[in-house]
Amino acid sequence: MKKLIIASHNPGKVNEFKKQTQDWPFEIFGLEEIGIKDDVEETGKTFQENALIKAKFAYKLAGLPTIADDGGFEIDFLNGEPGVKSRRWKGYPMTDQEMVDYTLEKLQGVPAEKRTARLKLVLCFISENKGPLFSEGAIESIITEKQITPIIKGYPFRSIMLIPKFNKMFTDLSGEEHRELNHRQSALNKLRLQIGI
Repeated sequence: MKKLIIASHNPGKVNEFKKQTQDWPFEIFGLEEIGIKDDVEETGKTFQENALIKAKFAYKLAGLPTIADDGGFEIDFLNGEPGVKSRRWKGYPMTDQEMVDYTLEKLQGVPAEKRTARLKLVLCFISENKGPLFSEGAIESIITEKQITPIIKGYPFRSIMLIPKFNKMFTDLSGEEHRELNHRQSALNKLRLQIGI
């Protein structure tokens, strides 16, 4: 079976990819699993640019079909901020709580209909004879006026995301609702069609 590399050192993320591509005709490996310890600086101004940087980097080192992802939170009222800045929105690495507080501060007094935002993910695929191919997925939400649910470590924005489709907070969604909304799975399904597998 052919090998496919997920351009990430994060074992949790790699395992998610493995679950979501288990019916693909590939054996999936993360960077650590094939002995790649190096990293690349994400200098892109968009999620697409960063995904491409990571995919090219891993493909050059491994010489195998590669998928990389990049994503973050986009707030419409703030012209797509924080976007790729995400954790460095204020110019330094912020804590989860700082990210939530800063978001609510920036949107103080903004009415609900203008508090639309999304978790967005862009995938990039490169192989010897295909790519770069891109696909994306997003989870649409409305930002609440205050923090409603406790922060899940590493995922601060989920504590202030109301999902209109289910009229529930992101963190209160059932497993089935999560699967229905999964933006990585959605992006992978689109990418699979482009790859033709």
